[in-house]
Amino acid sequence: MAISLVKLPTKKYGLTLRVCKGHFATNHSHINYYIDVTAQKFRLSEAKAVAQELTSVYKYSGAVDTILCLDGTEVIGACMASDMMKSNVATSNEHGSLYVVTPEHTTGSQLIFRENTMPMIRGKHVLILLASVTTGYTAESAMQAIRYYGGMTVGIAAIFATVKECGGIPVTHIFDTDDLADYSSWDARQCPLCRQGQKLDALVNSYGYSNL
Repeated sequence: MAISLVKLPTKKYGLTLRVCKGHFATNHSHINYYIDVTAQKFRLSEAKAVAQELTSVYKYSGAVDTILCLDGTEVIGACMASDMMKSNVATSNEHGSLYVVTPEHTTGSQLIFRENTMPMIRGKHVLILLASVTTGYTAESAMQAIRYYGGMTVGIAAIFATVKECGGIPVTHIFDTDDLADYSSWDARQCPLCRQGQKLDALVNSYGYSNL
């Protein structure tokens, strides 16, 4: 089927939740809603609104040196860094500014940093920024990479989340299952929609969707 998005009103000023109900497959699970955060990631006005919502949590929560952007959230990350600088969020960086970094991914989906970006992680307080946190797999992989390169994860922030913490770190989010009460995520081997014979509508990831 063609993806038909519906805009759900929310209590967040300037932000709506764009969703489509169906049967979708991600890299790690099957889900019954595709949540389209394209506008929040790439439209500057919405990216700024997302950044303002997320930044408010970290204004007084301790040092942030680096924002690690996953799922194509670099615009939001830059807006968050700008807001944090205006709010005088503590940073241990000598230049008094924040790093906004995107990792490289190997073919096995491992996160790596080259010699030129390693200093932006090593010894730094790192905030992980994602489009969504549902299974927690991506966030946990990022935490492992940060640990490996000598950094410290101080927060996880996402546009949409179904969990409140990941690896002992609280997940700050804008939208959750209170906004989408019947949202479900399953292991592909235990998906009830598959057992009912319902075919997949699309493959989805951080880049978007591909109809089947």
